[in-house]
Amino acid sequence: MGIANWRNRRVHAGSGEPLRRYRWWQMFSRSLRSITLTSEDGRTSIYSVDVRHGGDATDGEVRARLYVDGALQAYAKMPTRFAVPGGHIEVAITGFGLKRCHYVRADGTEQQLSPDPRSAEGRRARLHQQHPGISQAIGILSVLFVVVGLCVEVPQIIEALSQIPPIADSIGTFTSPIQLPLHVNLLIGLVAVVGSTERALRMRSSWIDELAS
Repeated sequence: MGIANWRNRRVHAGSGEPLRRYRWWQMFSRSLRSITLTSEDGRTSIYSVDVRHGGDATDGEVRARLYVDGALQAYAKMPTRFAVPGGHIEVAITGFGLKRCHYVRADGTEQQLSPDPRSAEGRRARLHQQHPGISQAIGILSVLFVVVGLCVEVPQIIEALSQIPPIADSIGTFTSPIQLPLHVNLLIGLVAVVGSTERALRMRSSWIDELAS
């Protein structure tokens, strides 16, 4: 079974329940992105993907929900893809937010769904549009935060792993060249989380963010 089928088999039909309005206090706990698509019969509809990062109240599972003109059409665990006119919408997350929420056309071209303007992603996108210079500077800082976290934390993780008896007996132990007080380590970890969260708002997260944070 190919990757596409593996993702499609997770999709369940929705009940048609209405899309709930986005609230300001959900800025960092909910992602809501939309795109307007035209079907073969010429009908135009708004396709929205709603993700609650804290998970569902029933089982804690984080799911993506696809709404068409405000009515729930389908839902699935992630990563997943929803079939839509002219292609499909792919959705994936990391520990910091959305990693992917793209409309992929049949010819392979991609387009990000637009974030709700009240969401953290929407506010970040608006900052980029209105103040591109400031946006670029913040983007550079977020990368530096993640890289610093990676450079500081990874050697210490390797040192801790090397102390495990089976590993120590087979390859020896490793001493990290970086030894910092606990409060400094915690501060660097926090800085890395801030950087990774900012990157997630732009769907730029990767395995490096997970490792560094």
